[in-house]
Formats: sequence, C-alpha cells, structure tokens
Amino acid sequence: MCKPGHAGQVPGPMGLADLWGHHWAGILLAASLLTMWSPPAAAQLTLAAGPLNITQELLARPTISISQDTAIEQRGQVTLSCDTKNANVTIHWFANDIPLVFHERMLLSTDGKKLTILTVRREDSGTYKCKAEGFHQVQSSDPTFLTVNYGPDPFEIKLDSGVSSGEVVEVLEGSTVTFSVETQSYPPAVHSWFLNNTSAPFSTTRTFTIQAMSTEHEGVYRCLASNTATHLLRLGALEVRVLEMLTKPSVVSPSLNLVENASSVTLTCQTSHKGAGVLWFLRGQALLPSQHLVLSADNRSLVIHGLQRDDTGPYECEVWNWGSQARSEPLTLTISYGPDQMAITSRAASGVVSTIKAELNSSLTLQCQAESQPGAKFHWTIEHSTTVYMGEQLIIGALTWEHQGIYNCTASNPLTQLARSASVLVRVVAPRSSLSARVIAGIAVGALTVAVLSAGLGCFVCKRNARRFSRKKAEDPIQEGATPTSVEAPRAESCSTPGWPSLSLDWPRPMYATSPEPQGQVGVKKKDPPSTTPRNYSHGPRKPLPKVALDPLVPTLPKGNIESNYEVLVNPEHNLYCQINP
Repeated sequence: MCKPGHAGQVPGPMGLADLWGHHWAGILLAASLLTMWSPPAAAQLTLAAGPLNITQELLARPTISISQDTAIEQRGQVTLSCDTKNANVTIHWFANDIPLVFHERMLLSTDGKKLTILTVRREDSGTYKCKAEGFHQVQSSDPTFLTVNYGPDPFEIKLDSGVSSGEVVEVLEGSTVTFSVETQSYPPAVHSWFLNNTSAPFSTTRTFTIQAMSTEHEGVYRCLASNTATHLLRLGALEVRVLEMLTKPSVVSPSLNLVENASSVTLTCQTSHKGAGVLWFLRGQALLPSQHLVLSADNRSLVIHGLQRDDTGPYECEVWNWGSQARSEPLTLTISYGPDQMAITSRAASGVVSTIKAELNSSLTLQCQAESQPGAKFHWTIEHSTTVYMGEQLIIGALTWEHQGIYNCTASNPLTQLARSASVLVRVVAPRSSLSARVIAGIAVGALTVAVLSAGLGCFVCKRNARRFSRKKAEDPIQEGATPTSVEAPRAESCSTPGWPSLSLDWPRPMYATSPEPQGQVGVKKKDPPSTTPRNYSHGPRKPLPKVALDPLVPTLPKGNIESNYEVLVNPEHNLYCQINP
C-alpha cells in the first residue's frame, strides 16, 4: 500500500481531506495565472493552513442625483452623479432603459460616476439610471427623470379647405372652413387667434371652425402661441380671401364713334370681383395677344392699336376663379370707314362700266356703289350742267341727244370726312331695226305660205261652185221650157279673176235676169262673151234690167267698189243667175 502523502502513489478511496487537497491545488494554479492581477481587498481570499474559507462582499445599490430635473432647452447644463459605497466597481449609464450613447454635448468623469450634459436639448428629456458592476455582481440605481422645456417652435396656419395662391388662401363663399395650427412645445402652448387688427382674441383653442364663409370673414388671421415655462412667443399669420360667386362682367368701350386708322382704342372688362382672373375672347376664340392687340398686366384692359374695319369683334371677357366663372355679353364695335371701291353700274351693261351706249328714246338707269360705314351719301352731276341729283340711282326715262356726256357720282361719309368720285360716259345711238334677218325671213316664208294656201282655197271654192251651177241648170224647169233663141248660147268661158289663175269650167255662163214677158213666162237671154266688138244681144239692143227687190240674204256690194268682177244676183230665183265679167 502506498503511504499517505507520498507522491506517485495511487490513492484509495478519498476521504474529505483528500477532496480539500485537490481544491487547494486548483486554487494555487489560478493564483499562479493571476499573478499580475491584484483583486480588491474585499475580494481577496484568505488561505489558511487548515480547511479553505472563502468570504465575498456584496455590492451596494448605487444612487443617482441630478443637478436640476427641469431644464430649458438651449439654456444651461445638467449634471448626473452616480454614488456607490463599493470601491473598484465599474459604472454604466442608461437613458430610457437603453445604454446611453455619448456625444459631444456630454462629459463623463474619469471614474464614470459623474455625467454632465453641457447643452440641454429636448431629446435629452427622459429617465436616467446608473449601474455598478463588481466581481460577478451588478447593481442598478433607481431612475431619475429629466424634463426639458422647449418651444413653441415656428408654425403655420392650415385650412382644411381652400386653395393656396402665393401667401393667400382662397375659399369659396358659403363654404365651411376649419383653421388649425400644429405647434411643437413643452409644455403645450397657449393659442390666441386674432382677425386683422383686432386686439382681443376671438378664439383660444388650437383649432376653430367658421360656418358659411362670407366677405366679412376675409382678412389676415393671426395665431399667437406662448409657453409659460420657456417664456417664448410665436406668431403665425395667414391671409384668407373669400371668393364670391362670380357675376357676369361687361366689356366697355370708351368711345362709340370709332374711325378706321384713327388712334388706338381701349376695351375694359368691368367686374366687381377684385381677386378674379380675366380672360379675353375674340369671335368666340381665346384672344392671342400681339402688337396689334395688347393686354394689360392684370388682363383687365385690351388695347387695339391701328384700328381696322375688321376689328369689329365681337369681344368677350370672362372672370374666373377656381370655384366659378362668368362671361360677359359680346360687344361688337362699329368702325366707320370709306367710302372706297367706287363703281358705277347699269342695267344696259354687266359689271362696272366706263362707257355706256344707249339707244335714243330708251330708258337708262345708273347705279352708284361704294363700300362705306355708315352708308355713303351719293350725288350726281352731269357734264355742262350745274344740276345736282341726289341718291345712289340716276334714272333717265327717255334718252335724247342732249343726254350724252360724262356723268359723275360722288360718295361722301360724314363721319370719316372722306369722299370718293367715279364717272361714266353715256353715248346715245340711233335705234336699230328691231327685226333680225332670221325674223324677216320667217315673215316672208309665212306670207308665201299664206298666199299658197289662199290660192288653193280659192280654186277649191271655184270648182265647187261650178259643179253646183251645172247641177242646178240641169234641174232648172225654166230652162227646160224656155223658147230657144235664134242665137245658140256659146260655150262657157273660163272662170277667172284678177290675180287668180284662169280655170276652164264646163258650166254655162250665168245670165243677168231680164224683164218678165206679158205671158207670164220669164224670158232669159244669154250675154255674149267679151269681144272686140260692142257688147249687144243678137236680136237687138240690150234693155235695161228692171229694179227687183233684193233678197235680204243676198249681200250688197259697197258702192264704188270697182275692183269686184262679180255682179250680185238681183233675184234669188233659181232661174236667174249672174254673169262673171271676164
């Protein structure tokens, strides 16, 4: 067996003394490794020859103190101190339970127990702690709170409705508007609202509302924010313009007597809405400014330079804001011009003429024309005459040779003080035949046709009468019972009339009626044909015919008609006939 205490012996079952021996060996090894480290006195171990006795002192809880728990931003400094009863401990700082991040505004003492904030800011507000760390021990102090007062910061007044236009906010008339401010301040700022130059506030809350905005609510709103802790004041201001419901404007011209090429004319858009924008329209289209059409800076005036006749318009102006708009009635300018483009026309010639030829005794109308506003006044003068004729028309009922000459028309405009003249030469000519060659030829052909038809008709009538006479002779009982004369009746000669072709007819020549015989029988004698010898009967001289009453149905030839080659039947009896003289 190995003896106790001998090195290199294998130990048997270890008792309590052996366990302590091994523990000492571990302690000696640790002591040799930590020769450079001198533990605090409180943490030193006491080694005794006897059994090991270890004594460890507990860390005390540190305490924290602050030079001032309330500070004003940017004014002064704050010092925090961490006090501990233990020595040889490490101090750690915490803000709002988060390890403190040091920056240039903080100063820490060498032992870490004193923290100084040189310039206090609002972000330095919060709870602070310090922790003491010893050998395997940590102790935390109770929190302390630092309050930093600040503000109010600069702020702006805001509206829940409306449109900003530069430094002005425009709201519609009749709308509901809420005013508010957002101020950064601790403690919270006190607000006071003022309108325009009033001295008494009308509201002391952060927000307020106005129902049915009107022009009475228009002006500059001011809000005064104050902090009783910091003794700071901030003022915010906002101008509010109430946009009225726009009414129709009007375009006004300073003069109604405008003359072409005269001085410039200025048109003004009259409206009672000062804050409204203005637009101009020409002939229904947006007006484009130019050197001829110049707009003023506020667009409320339009200047027309070098007025022309086509600058009559119509012109319109429109007022508008972001909530409404209204346009004026169109204005049409009356611009006087002329007279110009003089011309003389006539019905006798188409278009503008310088010379007019007209027939003697015909009518002539001269028309004078000119472009003018207002309409020109016309008067006529005639060469070698002092007579003046008024009116744009000059009418001559029947031309004579004295009407030849130069006719002058003068047009004048009383507003433009201008006059223009034009002249025309009138020549009177002898009348020509009204019938053309074609018309004359037509008349000749028509007359020839009528002559042929008349000849044919006469021939037809002659033949029909001849047949009728022959038929009556055959049926006449007087001729059948008459006593034949010693002279045989000659053959009927041709029936002819002056101007008509000779026609040969085979019917007996009619006979003039003779005086009745005493026996009651009418004797009829034939008349010899014409010859070179004197006309007589074969049995004696011709006796005059008795006067016999004419039948009312037989026409009577007019007296003195020597051109007729016919003699009228003196008796309508069928046994008596007339003879046609050759």
